[in-house]
Amino acid sequence: MTSFLIVSATELEARYVPAGLPVVVTGIGKTAAAAATTQALVERAADDLAVVNIGTAGALRPGLTGLLTPRRVLNHDLDADLVRALGFDPQELIELPDGDDVTLATGDRFVADPAVRDALAQRADLVDMEGYAVAYACRRLGVPVRLVKHVSDAADESAMDWRSVVDASARVLGEWLRTELAV
Repeated sequence: MTSFLIVSATELEARYVPAGLPVVVTGIGKTAAAAATTQALVERAADDLAVVNIGTAGALRPGLTGLLTPRRVLNHDLDADLVRALGFDPQELIELPDGDDVTLATGDRFVADPAVRDALAQRADLVDMEGYAVAYACRRLGVPVRLVKHVSDAADESAMDWRSVVDASARVLGEWLRTELAV
């Protein structure tokens, strides 16, 4: 039987995770997420472990709302073309086995600028600050991962109201865990 590890950037997003599910709160950004996820996986080495990364995300396209499970995650603030020109594979895109036909862009920039949002929308549907790092750590350690994101804003000025909407997103994420993981 698969056991699950829930990974979230903040306690606010993980507030309604059902009792009994282990939660790791990583902190904000790719470095914090990669380090905390890796540490948690090493400490819990188990053959039947799977990670579920929950959190909020900004919509990069008009009308994109609700809960989504991205099938692809992109490291958007890596200059992948230059790294490739140096002869290295930047591994900037991770394909996930399950999910919606949605691409999540992850970067260390909090996107609240419509111009930045519109540029990212050329490559992705959603934006966050941790998903790629969690997926990368899981892939490196051979642990299955699923990303579950709830749209909290339009990756524009409305993103600055995140604190006022995160509780509603956390409730939806908690209910998804309760239903999908049958806890």
